[in-house]
Amino acid sequence: MAELLKLLLRVAEKAANVARVCRQEAPLFQLLVQEKTGDDKNKKFVQDFKTLADVVIQEMIRHDVGVQFPEMVGFIHGEESNKFENGLGENVTVTVCATEEETATLLASVLDGDHIAASLLARAIHQNPATIDTDTDSLTVPLKPSELGIWIDPIDATSQYIEGREEVLQEGHLSPSGLHCALVLIGVYLRDTGEPVMGVINQPFNYKDPTDGGWRGKHFWGVSCGDLNICSLCPPKRGPERGQSLSVVLSSSEKQVVKESLTSLCGPEKLIYASGAGYKILCVIQGLADVYVLSEGSTFKWDSCAPHALLRALGGGVVDLTKRLQCSSGAQDHLTELTYHQANTECRGADRWANHGGLVAYRDCAQLRSIIEALKGKL
Repeated sequence: MAELLKLLLRVAEKAANVARVCRQEAPLFQLLVQEKTGDDKNKKFVQDFKTLADVVIQEMIRHDVGVQFPEMVGFIHGEESNKFENGLGENVTVTVCATEEETATLLASVLDGDHIAASLLARAIHQNPATIDTDTDSLTVPLKPSELGIWIDPIDATSQYIEGREEVLQEGHLSPSGLHCALVLIGVYLRDTGEPVMGVINQPFNYKDPTDGGWRGKHFWGVSCGDLNICSLCPPKRGPERGQSLSVVLSSSEKQVVKESLTSLCGPEKLIYASGAGYKILCVIQGLADVYVLSEGSTFKWDSCAPHALLRALGGGVVDLTKRLQCSSGAQDHLTELTYHQANTECRGADRWANHGGLVAYRDCAQLRSIIEALKGKL
């Protein structure tokens, strides 16, 4: 597990490099956007995009993990199809080849013969990042790669990535939108139970280096398995101070009844709005918000698996909101936790892997119960 974690941190940083390269080259970026259609479209949005950066990152992670842990091949899942249509209407299957030159040649066919852009991407894919400084060598977890599966969200909050608004992150404050909401998410789960056991989050656009104006990233990780719970972040303080109310992060499109119910519980100033499901859960992980509530089934396994593992390592979790509202006892919190191993066979396309019941991400069980109590009978 220590070797797997080190690998995932490394490939997540490679993924962040790819995301940054794609944004740095404006002509390249214009070529990369392609609207999703049909079963792959997220019905929450009027327009939903996939980028070549998404596909390249996903296939790079799939390739690198498969090389080091061949027993995991077939259980490395991602958000994107690796089929891409170029300007000539040709369908190209994007894969990572054995050499940088071969990958560049394949990508050039996607980019309508733009060999310069293809070479930039191929170099980022095949370049090993600087060593990730993290103390994982002593990590001992009684799990085998053959027991595990992976969910990849190559660029969560793609719309924020495409829009590219640059906002300065203030320490200790949640920022509602911008490039920093775009995250690389890699979650590891148990194949037999679907429990999330490891998560890596990379924030490629955390801050701009004043020396060269280039973007720098930040990474977070967590492992939760049995009695072992380790996270790269220290646990935030447990709940609000006496006399203070909960803070809740929501989507701006959340149902009015949810907003009104939570306003009654928390007060209007404690409802915060932000973009990106992964970023909103990361805000809970960092203690920038106490709880994230979503009543719609508009998130997917690849959105929640990685941050769910970090929350579990901190003593929290992510529950199915609909199931939790139907429970009579808070003692059953663990029975309503999201799992990641089974598709909904009644649905098609991406919807097979949706978190259909909505979700609540939390750090503290008492806070979860306050939220559930406020929403009982309202949904």
